[in-house]
Amino acid sequence: MSLEHLWAGWRSEYIESATEEDRRAGDGAACVFCGLLASGRPDTETHVVWRHPAGRVVGLLNAYPYASGHLMVMPVRHARALDELLPGEAGDLWSGVTAAVSALRTAYRPDGINVGINLGRAAGAGIPGHLHVHAVPRWAGDTNFMTSVAGTRVLPESLDTSARRVREAWAATPPV
Repeated sequence: MSLEHLWAGWRSEYIESATEEDRRAGDGAACVFCGLLASGRPDTETHVVWRHPAGRVVGLLNAYPYASGHLMVMPVRHARALDELLPGEAGDLWSGVTAAVSALRTAYRPDGINVGINLGRAAGAGIPGHLHVHAVPRWAGDTNFMTSVAGTRVLPESLDTSARRVREAWAATPPV
């Protein structure tokens, strides 16, 4: 089988402009996460389920989850990449991810958990300007196929219910 090439030289201008747009958005000025964390709204409204004792990292539910309990753990300070984290933030972020996995196991008893980081829009980041780590509980018989087949996600509970379950489980999780 031979490999076909499709040349679209005109796309380079679009790629460069989209990349530059993402770079300009990286300063935190219009960051949805920074806005949410600075809003002053209660954690129960923003679906923040955990705050690191040092105050540098938080865990919150994804507003557009792949599965019930889909969490994101992120630094409070606006940083777009791992190499921009301060030493304390990096350690707090990883301990937060570890605690998130424990909380998800307690709250949902999943068959597995996806943990991942998409660094930059080209890598799949929906919000590329603010680093965040996803933790998604998964089950052997979950409805993962629905997104591919029907463009739909099946979520058996509301975000408020997920937040309550994860918050309670996280509180019962020993500190890392």
